[in-house]
Amino acid sequence: MNPSKTGMLHHVEIYVDDLVATRHFWSWLLSKLGYSLFQDWETGFSFKQGETYIVFVQTEDRFRDKPYHRCYAGLNHLAFWGSDKKMVDDLKETLEDKGVRILYPDKYPHAGGIGYYALYFEDPNRVKVEIVAQEE
Repeated sequence: MNPSKTGMLHHVEIYVDDLVATRHFWSWLLSKLGYSLFQDWETGFSFKQGETYIVFVQTEDRFRDKPYHRCYAGLNHLAFWGSDKKMVDDLKETLEDKGVRILYPDKYPHAGGIGYYALYFEDPNRVKVEIVAQEE
């Protein structure tokens, strides 16, 4: 193993209820964040930036009896760096136009606290996504 990679995130894999809706949502968002399509197969796809990739896989019917909720044990949210505050603001406007549920709109852009400029929203599976910019 390359010691300089120790501790770096290799990939995240997320099982989803609706692969088509997930692809539509994440393809647009991840391309805005600099990711490119990496893998594509009948029941899933992935996007990659650098050496890190994110995988989305269609949940099998036999495991779809319990819906995902970020407050249960497991993944709470994914957070990505935005290039700057303007990018975060532009994404918020575009997501609102697309009808995406924005979280904590009354506290935008400081729902994470003062000195923390971020946008929070949900993907089609209700996974919370955060885009954060450096507060200057």
